[in-house]
Amino acid sequence: MTNWTDAHCHLQDEFLGDAHHADAARATLERAFEAGVDRVVVIGTGEQTSREALAITGLASPVEIFATVGLHPHDAKDGLDPIAELAREGHPKLVGIGECGLDYFYEHSARSEQRAVFAAQIGLAHELDLALVIHARDAFEDLFKVLASEGVPARTVIHCFTGDARDAEGCLELGCDISISGIVTFKNADSVREAARLVPLERLHVETDSPFLAPVPYRGKSNEPAYVRAVGEFLAELREEELAVLRETTAANTARLFALPSR
Repeated sequence: MTNWTDAHCHLQDEFLGDAHHADAARATLERAFEAGVDRVVVIGTGEQTSREALAITGLASPVEIFATVGLHPHDAKDGLDPIAELAREGHPKLVGIGECGLDYFYEHSARSEQRAVFAAQIGLAHELDLALVIHARDAFEDLFKVLASEGVPARTVIHCFTGDARDAEGCLELGCDISISGIVTFKNADSVREAARLVPLERLHVETDSPFLAPVPYRGKSNEPAYVRAVGEFLAELREEELAVLRETTAANTARLFALPSR
């Protein structure tokens, strides 16, 4: 039986180089395994978190751990050089570039800086033949322009999708996959649910984005990879699909996206 894959988490928030945090991360992964999760992709958002994402792949765990390195649009002002250097070192568990993209909701970095750094990370994904993991919030029009200009890498995903059905259709037309987080379970997420219904099953992924955005019925708690099962169960009911089919197909989709080794 194929188990769940958490396509996007930030588990390194519990792994900061000392034994206490390593033990906490290991316990989190053990809970995930007990919940039927056997693969996670840990996502970098800056130099430190990217280094920690790569480091945590060496943690002894019943769950397979892979990692990405990237610079979040919030921190585009910090510059990409350390991330690019890290990516080119060729870590054996490195499977993607990102989380990168555009965030016009908070605008912690100037929009021009965000666009430039996003374009550079698209180029890095092309150069290294790695998956591209995109963050997009209130910025789909410019996102599509940058992707059209730079060329969409063959393996690209919009993580934690928060747009509407029209945005989803635009992403799919460009060749992007779409990953759904626990937001889809939130009471006020009608537009996300509408979008989630129209994504073809072979382009769909499930994620936690943990420790953020815990799904119902875990709202108010720190999110963790074990809860990806709740996201998947909600999606299966929403889309009127068999749970086993959705679980197996999303796991296969994420394996394809990140070119993960055969089981």
